[in-house]
Amino acid sequence: QVQLVESGGGSVQVGGSLRLACAASGTYSGCMGWFRQAPGKEREGVALMRSEGRTFYANSMKGRFTISKDNAKNTLFLEMNSLKPEDTAMYYCAAKITFSCSWYAADFSYWGQGTQVTVSS
Repeated sequence: QVQLVESGGGSVQVGGSLRLACAASGTYSGCMGWFRQAPGKEREGVALMRSEGRTFYANSMKGRFTISKDNAKNTLFLEMNSLKPEDTAMYYCAAKITFSCSWYAADFSYWGQGTQVTVSS
């Protein structure tokens, strides 16, 4: 069983930055990533990271968001810059049992409780 706890959300103005963190219990070797869900919308993938370090980004996040991991602390990060109002959502950390990454939320077995990000103009 993997437990994930997110932190770092908050309210920022357009163009601001936030850094989300996801603390994972135990050592984990599967794909991990960040998803988000805005009210009335489906959950969408933001950024993914395989255990060896390869990263993947949704097109609208490329160049603005950076996913990283501190293996010593079992913590996954999401650095978000140049935030826009459309980035407002609940952000979730997720872990997948297998090594390969996927953009489908249903493929991920473990989820954190989420952390709210609100970007205002």
